[in-house]
Amino acid sequence: MKKTIFITGASAGLGRATALLFQANGWNVIATMRNPEKDTALAHLENVTLLPLDVTNPAQIRATVAKAISLHPVDVAFNNAGYGLMGPLESLSDDQITHQINTNLLGVLRVTQAFIPHFREKHGGLFINTTSMGGFLTFPLGSVYHATKFAIEGWSESMSFELGIHHIGIKTVAPGGIITDFLGRSLVNNSHPAYQEMEKKIFSSVGAMMENASTPEQIAQVVYEAATDGKDQVRYVAGVDANALYARRLEIGSEAFRQELGKQVIG
Repeated sequence: MKKTIFITGASAGLGRATALLFQANGWNVIATMRNPEKDTALAHLENVTLLPLDVTNPAQIRATVAKAISLHPVDVAFNNAGYGLMGPLESLSDDQITHQINTNLLGVLRVTQAFIPHFREKHGGLFINTTSMGGFLTFPLGSVYHATKFAIEGWSESMSFELGIHHIGIKTVAPGGIITDFLGRSLVNNSHPAYQEMEKKIFSSVGAMMENASTPEQIAQVVYEAATDGKDQVRYVAGVDANALYARRLEIGSEAFRQELGKQVIG
């Protein structure tokens, strides 16, 4: 029987690359996005269904998940929707903070909660959550973004226990930099005069950081691996840059790593 993956945030970048990869490998793909009518890459493909979904809208989550399940028994739910929020905490409005948490964290929890009864009834299923290397290490000016990604990492690990008793898996894929239009399309940046020197140093280093970035297609391969390898493994670090930084952090310890990184990015 053909397997089915449900994907949030499939309009571009990793979400779209994952949809294309799974479709090419014979899966049914239910690709969700806020404005499916604007899609030009997926709608014409065989075995791909587009559905509308804003992960900050609980009622729409319930309706879209119910619609998806009515079309196909879902095997994998890929929580990928999210965006980056940068800037000193002092510069962020309460609406910006709330929307970041609502999208990156609560959206994942709500979609997962909506699928659990379906997976329990079929005695199996898998959740895969896009986190980031920003879910196990931090950079300056990304505190709220990091808060959401660290939260998803810890939440996923905890959920592995309660889902495990029902033969349901949960995994995270933590990419490093991805060569997409993230900096323009998916990044909200706030400036503050009290932090201008730090901001200049951070943004002047972006080019160098992106030299080891992965393509969306490379990270999608890790998502496919996580979906199909059958391993009892929660975390998949994805990309040359993320793996190098993760290994270094494990090697020297979190405090030494924080100090080392601080010297590199802010002097």
